[in-house]
Amino acid sequence: MLHGNTERSDHRAEHPGRGYGLVGRIRPVGTGGRSPPTGSRPTLRIGVIASIAHRLPPRSYGPWEQIASTLTEGFVARGHEVTLFATADSVTAATLHPTAPAGYEEDGDVDASVWGGLHIAAAFEAAEGLDLLANHFDFLPLTYSRLVATPVVTTVHGFSSPAILPVFETYDDIAHYVSISDADRSPLLHYDATIHHGIDVRSFTPVVDGAPGAYLLFLGRIHPDKGTHRAIEVARRAGLPLIIAGIVQDARYFEERVRPLVDGRAVSYVGPVGPAERDRLLGGALALLHLIDFDEPFGLSVVESLACGTPVVAFARGSLPELIRDSVTGFLVNDEDSAVSAVSRVAGLDRRVCRREAEQRFGADRMVDEYLALFERVVGGWGPGTDAVRG
Repeated sequence: MLHGNTERSDHRAEHPGRGYGLVGRIRPVGTGGRSPPTGSRPTLRIGVIASIAHRLPPRSYGPWEQIASTLTEGFVARGHEVTLFATADSVTAATLHPTAPAGYEEDGDVDASVWGGLHIAAAFEAAEGLDLLANHFDFLPLTYSRLVATPVVTTVHGFSSPAILPVFETYDDIAHYVSISDADRSPLLHYDATIHHGIDVRSFTPVVDGAPGAYLLFLGRIHPDKGTHRAIEVARRAGLPLIIAGIVQDARYFEERVRPLVDGRAVSYVGPVGPAERDRLLGGALALLHLIDFDEPFGLSVVESLACGTPVVAFARGSLPELIRDSVTGFLVNDEDSAVSAVSRVAGLDRRVCRREAEQRFGADRMVDEYLALFERVVGGWGPGTDAVRG
């Protein structure tokens, strides 16, 4: 949902000569000194700064990388000139500018600080030849953004800690921020748009006919924030087996709260899963349990579940009320008691509606189109943070 421009009180007046002065030096959209073809939309030269935690597309876990990959391929498919700054083993139809030899979460020999610095530097050294940089590598690229005339659109994939907010605030006067949900907006920042993530719905198999599956699924990183222990308890009380799939992000939590309950019958752990196995598990489940203990910026596994026709039982925190239509594509609950009750009713939901919701609201094409519409406005001189007053 690409929000339109609204009137706002502009805090940039406190910084004369900053922000809008930079925008005034930006070239007309995608021309690079050339006139765009008559009767067609302009071709943009886009640089995508991806995370280097994992390759693109990720083999299993890697939500930031998955979104950057989906956008990159979508931009290329629409005829834009795209340079992808990513790991050397990434696979893309864009021009790959390789930096780190592999993802630092996948190869212990790749130092995140060393290669992260080289990665960001490579993108900004190439900025003069680009119309726009699309940043999906968190806050550090912002620290280069005053050094170039090329506008930088930063997708805020959530705030890992309040400690990083000062960086976003420092560059708020020139930054073009995109929030991935309305719930994840900081009241301290200005935003250009909220754009929900999108997925290639065609890569997920809808399982909408016949009896629903006889198991519940937890899909995500195993960490207290994601509520794996709550999923185990709700499944036990509901009398249904639970399959757990995902990376172990908190080893102590896994060893103390999860592994002792894994018996291969009532609770199974299958580890991280790739696209094919993820598709099978999601499609075969009665429901996805998403009982988070934090205000999640966006639940990618939630929309993937809907794409398979599988409803979601989730705590009503963070972005989840934006993603799930209560009692239609799942149930929004507030505690384990209400989650157990929701599981008993989930078989009555129409799985076709879940699939249709994914197609209509969370498709990759919608996401790509919204980003490109924003890019054209930004490169054409649209001022930073002109979506809303604050938050």
